[in-house]
Amino acid sequence: MKMRFVQLKNQPIPVGGRWRICAVETLLLVLFCLLTLTTAAAPQTIRPGAIWPDDRGRHVQAHGGGVVKFGDTWYWFGEDRSEGLPRTNRYVSCYSSPDLAHWTFRKDVVKFSDPADLGRGWVLERPKVFYNARTKEFVMYMHFDDRRYQFAGVGVATCDTVDGDYQYVKSFRPLGHESRDIGQFIDDDGSAYLIFEDRPNGFHIAKLSDDYLNVETDVCLFTNHLEGGAIVHYQGLYYVIGSELTGWRPNPNKYATAKLLSGPWSEFKDIAAPETNTYGSQSTMMLKVTGTKTTTVIFMGDIWKPRTQWDSRYLWMPLEIGNGKLWLPAPREWTLDVVTGEAFIQK
Repeated sequence: MKMRFVQLKNQPIPVGGRWRICAVETLLLVLFCLLTLTTAAAPQTIRPGAIWPDDRGRHVQAHGGGVVKFGDTWYWFGEDRSEGLPRTNRYVSCYSSPDLAHWTFRKDVVKFSDPADLGRGWVLERPKVFYNARTKEFVMYMHFDDRRYQFAGVGVATCDTVDGDYQYVKSFRPLGHESRDIGQFIDDDGSAYLIFEDRPNGFHIAKLSDDYLNVETDVCLFTNHLEGGAIVHYQGLYYVIGSELTGWRPNPNKYATAKLLSGPWSEFKDIAAPETNTYGSQSTMMLKVTGTKTTTVIFMGDIWKPRTQWDSRYLWMPLEIGNGKLWLPAPREWTLDVVTGEAFIQK
């Protein structure tokens, strides 16, 4: 049956017992819908080292942080070092994102005023959040210290919701050891681990208790003195990254591999050309994004600016990883599709 279109005073009229609209208008409507869907689905660009604006247009304040996925949303926790914050308090921020590129500021989930009586200039660094499926509780670990870095312990806080107000629980030295820079790792079976730097002894991988409120077992101790620890399990191998102890100054980060977290581990090798000093960054986490087509492992690093800490930047790049090798490409703009897991580095 042939379709006839009749128009009177720019209004559609019934033809053949049905209302029909102008064919040109229909075509324009279809094109508009297709353009809208394409734009919404397009992966968003991540720009390493640039200002990373949140939904308010402000630079993301999530330094030394970590990312956890809950439901279909990613949550980024880190140190809020914004200008103008009261110097007596320490803040941990929380951001959310559906695509790891656009971040919405939820709130400062920690606003502590020296809960462990560490004194003036006390330290809260590298917050990491774990979700305990058994207790339905979110557990945050933080490096807690005094201004001379002699306390060398961890602080623990908990919350019933991912972006609620976290309540201080306690602080301690894990397994009685010194602990400064910390990292987190959640294995494929859901087991949770704390990675921490112990100045007298080395670099620990330790398993958390079932409720995540305590450090239960020392799984591995590296005699290498490394901090900024990060671990990922990829294609049957564990990869660990660490940064040498040079304070705020960047250095060549290293990696090693093993079939078991307890080892034996391979020798440590550079993750990038050593003269780049990891492109001015320091490791904080390796984030695994598993999609319908592939899995991408993201190197998360901090580009510290000690004199203007609020302006410290982030270096996120997809790693070249597999078969016991790991390499951090030179920073370039790139896109990520969290549905398929595909990352595309711009040339």
